[in-house]
Amino acid sequence: MESAAVHDAADVSRLFAALTNGDLAARDEIVEVCSTRLRHLTHKILRTYPGVRRYDDTDDVFQGAIMRLHRALGQMAAAGESPRSLMALGAVQIHRELVDLARRYTQQSAYQANHGTNVFDAGDGPRYFVEDAAQTEEPLDRWERFHAAVEQLPAEPKEVFRLVWYLGCDQKTIAAVMGCSERTVKTYWRQAREAVKAALDGERPE
Repeated sequence: MESAAVHDAADVSRLFAALTNGDLAARDEIVEVCSTRLRHLTHKILRTYPGVRRYDDTDDVFQGAIMRLHRALGQMAAAGESPRSLMALGAVQIHRELVDLARRYTQQSAYQANHGTNVFDAGDGPRYFVEDAAQTEEPLDRWERFHAAVEQLPAEPKEVFRLVWYLGCDQKTIAAVMGCSERTVKTYWRQAREAVKAALDGERPE
């Protein structure tokens, strides 16, 4: 069962603050939050690409990223980093892992279209494609372009976008973390969305 911390944006901020104050137990809860978010976003990418999904167990794929995050959180907390810095680290780690996954799945999608296991041999009859989706699905590299567009955003809009998209934070929580008004956060969020949309030629990644 998922903990309440996974669902409560204010709790996310509280956990990062607790870790900054030396509560190492908060690190495990943060990792749970980030793991749940990363799993959700991974499935979001893959749910319209069933042909790719068969190649990987997504839990296994990003387990390494979660382990790296766990170590990095401990190191940064020990160095006295702020909750804001630790939250940025969590968001960046999820961002980077999703970029890697998008690249990996793009390669696998291309491979799948020509792979021998993607056909059904009817004996003496013709061979049929089991998954025609490989021939018609939208390119997975759109997701890679999406994450690359996020990377190109100006500092403040990028920080807001990452906290919303990769950590699932609400605007009130982000305003408190960044030390600004919710109105300012809304402005940054709008700027980020418009810039990402423009980078994708007006298309959504989903």
